[in-house]
Amino acid sequence: MSLLGGIRPPIAALSALLLALAALTAFQLGHVGKGTVPPAVLTSQEHFAEDGAIALRASLDESVTDIGRTASLFTAGEPVSPDSVLDKLGNVYQKWRGTAVIEIKSGRLEAQRGENLPLTALDLTTLNAPNGLAPRMVRLENGETRLLTLALLSWQGHPQQLLVASSSLKVPGVSLGQGRAIAVLDAAGQVLDSSGVGSSGRERKQLDAFAKTTAQKAKQHPLQSKEPGSGGFPGVSGSLLGDAASGHRSVAGYAKLAGPAPGEGTDATALGLTVVSFVSVAEQRSAVGDSFFWLAAAGALLVLGALAVALLVVTVQRPLLQLFLESRRIGRGDLHRPVTLPKYGEAARIGAALDRLRRQSLGEPGSPTDSPRPGRRGRIGSRALLAVCAVLLLVWSAPLLLTLNRAGTSVKVPQTIVDDQRERTDTLADRVRRALNEGHADLTSVASVLTAKATPAELTGVLERTRSEHARYESLYVLKSDGSIMARAGGTPHHTGTKAASREPVTVIDSGHEPVITEYAEAPALGGAVVVGELRMDFINALLRRPGMGEVRVVDAKHRVIGSNSGYRAFTKLPDAELDALVTSANQKSGKGPGPHSSVLRHGGTSIAAAAPMTGGGVAQPLGWTVVTVQPAKGLEIAAYTTQNRTVLAGLLGLTGAAACLGWLHIIVVRPLRALAERAEALADGDRRTVLYPTHHDEVGAVTRSLEVIRQQLQEQRKRDAGGGTGRTPGRTTPAGRN
Repeated sequence: MSLLGGIRPPIAALSALLLALAALTAFQLGHVGKGTVPPAVLTSQEHFAEDGAIALRASLDESVTDIGRTASLFTAGEPVSPDSVLDKLGNVYQKWRGTAVIEIKSGRLEAQRGENLPLTALDLTTLNAPNGLAPRMVRLENGETRLLTLALLSWQGHPQQLLVASSSLKVPGVSLGQGRAIAVLDAAGQVLDSSGVGSSGRERKQLDAFAKTTAQKAKQHPLQSKEPGSGGFPGVSGSLLGDAASGHRSVAGYAKLAGPAPGEGTDATALGLTVVSFVSVAEQRSAVGDSFFWLAAAGALLVLGALAVALLVVTVQRPLLQLFLESRRIGRGDLHRPVTLPKYGEAARIGAALDRLRRQSLGEPGSPTDSPRPGRRGRIGSRALLAVCAVLLLVWSAPLLLTLNRAGTSVKVPQTIVDDQRERTDTLADRVRRALNEGHADLTSVASVLTAKATPAELTGVLERTRSEHARYESLYVLKSDGSIMARAGGTPHHTGTKAASREPVTVIDSGHEPVITEYAEAPALGGAVVVGELRMDFINALLRRPGMGEVRVVDAKHRVIGSNSGYRAFTKLPDAELDALVTSANQKSGKGPGPHSSVLRHGGTSIAAAAPMTGGGVAQPLGWTVVTVQPAKGLEIAAYTTQNRTVLAGLLGLTGAAACLGWLHIIVVRPLRALAERAEALADGDRRTVLYPTHHDEVGAVTRSLEVIRQQLQEQRKRDAGGGTGRTPGRTTPAGRN
């Protein structure tokens, strides 16, 4: 017999599967909502920290790029004084706390702006070493930490100089909301900078505890810190539970600075910084998890499963095994005892045919009318019995799949998650605004160093270098006051004809298939010409891709969609009137003025929506853009949805297991058994020519082989009868000498 064939393995597998599923249902699936903090709240804190890590990494890398590009632009032109370098740098960028120019050979300070820099911490003799110009962190006397960014200023015939810019390690543009704190840690877990941490000793103590734990977890490999297939943030991130007091518990998220793609490092990621954010949430136990329901479901599965297995054993397995034994007996020549006929299905038909063959082997009449036939119950086929078993198991699986434990639209969403959605949306809006402002500042920096003596080829070279250093631009070009283009780099400009440049620093036009965001910066030395940069729409859309925020859209002042993290049609209206109203309320100027708003939407399913206008100043604010996010609540680890998902999972497991085992039984046993019944009846009706071949090496195959032996015996018997011609019983002879 084959180990995987026969009647026993499918029934045994079905029994084991139902027992395992009953145990899983009773002891594992019902453990929902046992914790005091929903898992969705922990995940939300992790995403919040990831937003902070992305913002800090982008800010630090942008600062390094800006310093290096500015130094290269100055170096490419005529020599200028250190004071001119710092003045132009300060006019274009206002993000550094202090700047300075140092003559490298003598170590003399040539010029300085802003706060005093810790220049004694710089070793000027190691600048030529590998990574000698890499950013470095230094600690001031007051305990604060600064990041120093370096670049070289070199002109032929002039002493080489070092441009130094100092910036804090505060996470930029992160909206903390109420009661939240955020901190930046070094690789050893020491707090370098923090915001929102109160003066109470408890909060400081909690931050120190989180910092110590985070320092250990941040040492993990990114692939080992997450569940397989989780995707999202490319670096190490997670969540932590803190101490509880007065019915509240501190919940933290942490994220180590990581590159824009897995395995891709930057100057900022080399610093080994980690962002930690934490907030105090109210503890509450969910009443959704009903242990009695799961115990009852497991009991019902055991009862229905026992009925199904018993039905298969009584009506399919036992008759087939009995038929197997009877066929072997008849094949060995034991013909005097009648065949014990099964009562059901194809086994009854085969048994009746086998008994007819027995009688034919004894020389009795083989007419179908004289042979025993299966009774009325014998008409019930094995397929019908399998269908009854499937119905029994479907009675348990179908309600779990379709009706029981449905969450509905009245699910209570934790307020912390709603607040996090609002603050994250506000942070994302600020990041889009900063990206547009940074792009305009880059253009202004380029325009400030262009001279009237520059040839179109030299202008093109400057534009090419700028575009290679900043991936945000689709095309860069210099536009004269009469609308003609002096030089360009990248794609074909959308500016056509003799139309002069816009007076607005940032504009959005419809190109026919996507929005074109165009920024303008005046070049004073070129007589009214402007440097124009057209931003890639993919650059804006990439900023909107955040795990755990759902669908993100950017809409203009008319509530038309400009960008999205998923497929969209440009300049179309928002798909929901509630979202439109949310954008309107977020841009209201009464009271405290425009600000982020969030709401739980119940129309068409529960979802968390938030809208945040771009505020904070800069050339991007007049655009009137608003970031809108919609996160379906069913994707969150809330107790009601977890219970619903586990209920569906249990039903799906039951349905899949039943289909697999019953399908296995149908293919291996029932279908060959039906074919064998037809062949056995044909053999009993007189078909001696058709050879019977077994399909599988199992009980059905054994019965087939026995019938083939009987067919051969009957064929030999017919040959003997035809050869003797006496009509007497084989083996009897007439004694010699008698008449």
